[in-house]
Amino acid sequence: MTYRETAKILSQCGLGVVVCESDWNILFVNESAIRLLHGAEHDWLIGSKLSDLVPPLCQEPDTAPYARIAFNEYLQRCPAPEVDDLPAHGHLIVFRDASREAQRDMMCHILDQIRESIILCDSDHRILYINEAAMRMDALVLDDIYGHRIEDVYEALDGGGLIIPRAIETRQVFRERRQYYRTRYQKNVDITANTFPIVLQGQVLGGYSVMQDWSMVDNLHKKILELQDKLTAQTASKHSEKSALNAKYHFNDIVHISSSITSLVESCRQAAHSDSSVMIYGETGTGKELFAQSIHNASKRANGPFLAINCAAIPENLLEGLLFGTEKGAYTGAERRAGMFEQANNGTLLLDELNSMNINLQAKLLRVLQDGMVRRVGGSSEIHVNVRVLSNINIPPEQAIEENKLRQDLYYRLGVVNITIPPLRERKEDIPILAKQFMMRCNATLSRNVRSLSPETLEHFYTYEWPGNVRELEHAIEHAINIIPDEEDVITPEYLPERIRRCVQEQSVQSAPAVIGTGDSLNHTMKDVERNTICRILRETNGNVSESARILKMSRQSLQYRIRKYRINPRAL
Repeated sequence: MTYRETAKILSQCGLGVVVCESDWNILFVNESAIRLLHGAEHDWLIGSKLSDLVPPLCQEPDTAPYARIAFNEYLQRCPAPEVDDLPAHGHLIVFRDASREAQRDMMCHILDQIRESIILCDSDHRILYINEAAMRMDALVLDDIYGHRIEDVYEALDGGGLIIPRAIETRQVFRERRQYYRTRYQKNVDITANTFPIVLQGQVLGGYSVMQDWSMVDNLHKKILELQDKLTAQTASKHSEKSALNAKYHFNDIVHISSSITSLVESCRQAAHSDSSVMIYGETGTGKELFAQSIHNASKRANGPFLAINCAAIPENLLEGLLFGTEKGAYTGAERRAGMFEQANNGTLLLDELNSMNINLQAKLLRVLQDGMVRRVGGSSEIHVNVRVLSNINIPPEQAIEENKLRQDLYYRLGVVNITIPPLRERKEDIPILAKQFMMRCNATLSRNVRSLSPETLEHFYTYEWPGNVRELEHAIEHAINIIPDEEDVITPEYLPERIRRCVQEQSVQSAPAVIGTGDSLNHTMKDVERNTICRILRETNGNVSESARILKMSRQSLQYRIRKYRINPRAL
């Protein structure tokens, strides 16, 4: 068979063929070679030296490395068949697209560097891969067990059976499961494992376990316990009389991509440096306490106590005693105890839902803020306290004052720094990253393996107005993950709460904004200006979203959200 006939057949199999002279000058290329070498024109390759274009293809097939020809694109030489008319001392080079193999080898190299042991099986429980840590732990070699059923290599000694086959058959995630097994070479191993089925588009492809040697974990736990005992003893000696709630959130815990939250976080970081009072306004579920705790942890009081009290959840007569403390006999059953102002000394006190506090009690609170002195209920002496007060409010402060829910003088005292957290409906570009964060959190707590939202679900999320804000989004994700079948890994609209689906269906689909009239609101006018600006920039950049985002000085995700919001087709401009 001639090399041209051979090259035609191999091209149909996706293999490239190059025929070269002894000095590697190219005489012939087939169609697949033109495609794989990015040679748009046949004549461009003929006469070129293959040793200059792609040197790895000139090496022998059994030793040939990957040849990188573009970003994430790799070729590899294959064994060549015999042909009848090859030029004297010429070369018949056969090669293939090896991009996936190169990616796989790089991923395996990464997995071989980590400390955790990993084992991967296909849907028939046959072993596809174990990393070097697993080889060390189990004293096995991959070549000896590759393709063998995992049940033929390992024997569970705890009576529950091996975890990977169970995960594959049930499509369930098993986290932090301890297992005791014996290898086919009689080595006993004690592990803790996180085991996952691999389910893509409803098909089970296999399963894998990420394991730790329990003997190593046990030794580490003992060291941690020893350190905790030492730390507890030191803390008790320093704060034996303190009772404080630790603030666990930091600014880095605030997940966002929107420019409005970025600006807000920077303002809060700056405000954290002083001792001025901060009033945080935001609708229910916007994350007011998250910001309050972050301010405390970024302040010079971070090592001091952080206490929070919900003014709406406690009756007025009890709230006063909790805040200011009580003396024995102040009222029936009263005991001598320090109030939260005393407990928060040299730290921070958060007054949550301040607008729910009784007006009369607000007057007493004002005196404490003015003088820095606390008098316990039923007491006669005053106690000096050094406390920074943060407050949360879920209606606009001006509205609270007008409705007599907030004293104006208290507002001026507590609202030295005013922070307004925008509702989720005004920063919908944050929805995808927030949803991903909540999915990962729910996967961990519910032992599920949900990967993403469908495009239709994301469109529902963009359309819905989110009266419950971020908290409602979190609950919607948790609701979906609780009811989605085990064999599915993408959240579709049918798994969303019924109220969200109903509201989205009722909401009319709005087209592009009409011409502004005299009766239109300022809000509509601003939206029209924003839409026209985005259209103009997209038109100037020929629909290039990344370049347009750079010109508009916003993130690509933010621009994509606005393109969806205003139903702009960049290609049609």
